Amino acid sequence: MKKKKKLSLSSFSILFLILIVLALISIILSGKSFSPTLLMDEGGVAEVVPAKFSTVVMATFNGFKDAIDICIFILILGGFLSIVNKTGALEAGIQKVVRRLNGNELRIIPVLMILFSIGGTTFGMAEETIPFYAILTPVMIVAGFDPIVSIGTVLLGSGAGVLGSTVNPFATGVAMDALTAIHIQTNTGLVIALGCVLWFTTTACAIYYVMKYAKKVKQEKGSTILSLQEQEESEKHFKTDQSKTLEFTSKHKTVLLFFAFTFIIMVVSLIPWQKFGIEIFNGWSSFLTGVNLGEWYFGDLAMWFLLMSIIIAAFFKIGEKQTITSFVAGASDMLSVVLIIVVARGVSALMSSTNLDLFLLDRATNLLDGLSPILFVLGSYAIYFVLSFLIPSSSGLAYVTMPIMGGLAHRMGFPPEIMIMVFAATHGVINLTSPTSGILMGTLELNKVEYSTWMKFIKTPIITIIVVNLITLIISIIAL
Repeated sequence: MKKKKKLSLSSFSILFLILIVLALISIILSGKSFSPTLLMDEGGVAEVVPAKFSTVVMATFNGFKDAIDICIFILILGGFLSIVNKTGALEAGIQKVVRRLNGNELRIIPVLMILFSIGGTTFGMAEETIPFYAILTPVMIVAGFDPIVSIGTVLLGSGAGVLGSTVNPFATGVAMDALTAIHIQTNTGLVIALGCVLWFTTTACAIYYVMKYAKKVKQEKGSTILSLQEQEESEKHFKTDQSKTLEFTSKHKTVLLFFAFTFIIMVVSLIPWQKFGIEIFNGWSSFLTGVNLGEWYFGDLAMWFLLMSIIIAAFFKIGEKQTITSFVAGASDMLSVVLIIVVARGVSALMSSTNLDLFLLDRATNLLDGLSPILFVLGSYAIYFVLSFLIPSSSGLAYVTMPIMGGLAHRMGFPPEIMIMVFAATHGVINLTSPTSGILMGTLELNKVEYSTWMKFIKTPIITIIVVNLITLIISIIAL
């Protein structure tokens, strides 16, 4: 008797299915009105607009327009990595790192997760983690782990930081700014204190579960949760040939120094130094892109990686024709990641064009009015859980919802800072689990891991994180 083949939906199928379902919901709810104060665009209609066939067709294009900066960055990143691979420096360097670690690979996991989480809590490190998989995933696989350990280290590490945002300008910064716009003052010190508690507890949970899984896989290869097809894909794309030992030359060392320097500048350029009163980069550092370090975005990063691609190719004397061929091949390898992000942003574009996001926000706030502190936190968390699924952008979600949700908390006598952290916590969870999260789906595509496989790994850690976060938020609202 033949075994039935398990149905497995690809990332594209899942996203297009969500797109169609939301379009149908907008048609069903067509004409339903909501508070005009929620409508952000002047002259708009305060009701749900049914999605036309053209709306669905153009959603992906509109998503591409919204995500054009990160898409260009990822394509150029692919070209950059291909140039570096052409030199052989990465493969030789990975072999040397694994030999140096000599069975102590587990020790680097908590260190890296803490570093990524610090990036997440300070400057919202998320999409910026994508380049690191090119280094970390091959190292993890050669060391006896699998891509899940790599994803857990990078995505769960940075995600824990974003969830516990302290001075993240794209989350808590935008949220506080949105409340200031409606004349509600927030206590920055309290936001940072609450963020620190969420950051610490979430990062601790994340490290525990990633380490537990990594030890299991290290001890017994058969304990991996990857399917046979995924294992074959990871072997094909990431594993280096250990049967031959590559010589790590002085040229390789110089290329890797260029490689490391590129990443150091990327991280330095994204930290909002002025928010900390540091003005050391003002003026002189704008010579490269016209923007000071600390104020860069994906357009600046894209051109920085392009420039370093040219410098590395010239240093290694790859040649013009081979440089262009390698760069184009590397960019083409990233096309599937770009398309995943585009379709994910398309979901958000459809929600916005039909007013479905604002309608749900209006109905949700009506449910919270008059609740006790504990029920208010639980209800707010549930509402933001849904809203974060529909609006994956942290800054976009804060600007749309915080004047309403934060204003409601203030009117009911609850600290608006609690609502800011409810928003950050739920949005952080959704970024780690939702198929509408471009960074999650792009990361899975890059590492050749199915969404269903990731959910199998993340379900226990994420339930633990949600419970710990809710306990923290409930204690905070009672104490304050």
